[in-house]
Amino acid sequence: MQRQIGLPLDWESASSEADFVVSDANAAAVRHLEHWTLWPVKASLLAGPPKSGKSHLGRIFQRWSAGEVIDDAEHRDETEIFHAWNRAQEQRRPLLIVSTRLPPQWAIRLPDLASRLNATPSATIGPPDDALLTAVMLKQFHDRALQPAPEVVHYILARIERSFEGVAAAVKALDDAALSSRRKVTVPLARDVLFSAGVIDDS
Repeated sequence: MQRQIGLPLDWESASSEADFVVSDANAAAVRHLEHWTLWPVKASLLAGPPKSGKSHLGRIFQRWSAGEVIDDAEHRDETEIFHAWNRAQEQRRPLLIVSTRLPPQWAIRLPDLASRLNATPSATIGPPDDALLTAVMLKQFHDRALQPAPEVVHYILARIERSFEGVAAAVKALDDAALSSRRKVTVPLARDVLFSAGVIDDS
């Protein structure tokens, strides 16, 4: 079951809420952000794998709530996050802290920050399911002005790494090949290009 809200990609051309596909992989995270007024503190953590749409979802949340978003948080200055957390409580303006991993895996050195993050609710984006991977691939093709037939998408998804990064690599390789050869994206092109690029093993 899918619904639209904005595409879960760190994809520059897809930043609107209207295109986002919600599936089992990210539905819980979306619900958590939709109900930000119920958070026990005016801050939350959002974690997900690379290319999972966490940054995009953060931008959508910012428009929903007029809050502050700190992206790539595990690589940011701890003092910056500490002051942002305190500021969110003082101003009653929500803060979303976005990262690939939750804080227990950050090796935080600032005890006051660690204690605050321990008291902060969190949501995660899980591994993508078939519905989400299909939607992501179709949107990436569309953004590159490519319209492969459904059998092409099914062929690719059955063979690539089942991740957002795997989809991005496959789409880029096929876009490059289609541009250079002036061919449509077909199953034979996908087989040749992705096998040559090492994206799939079709043996």
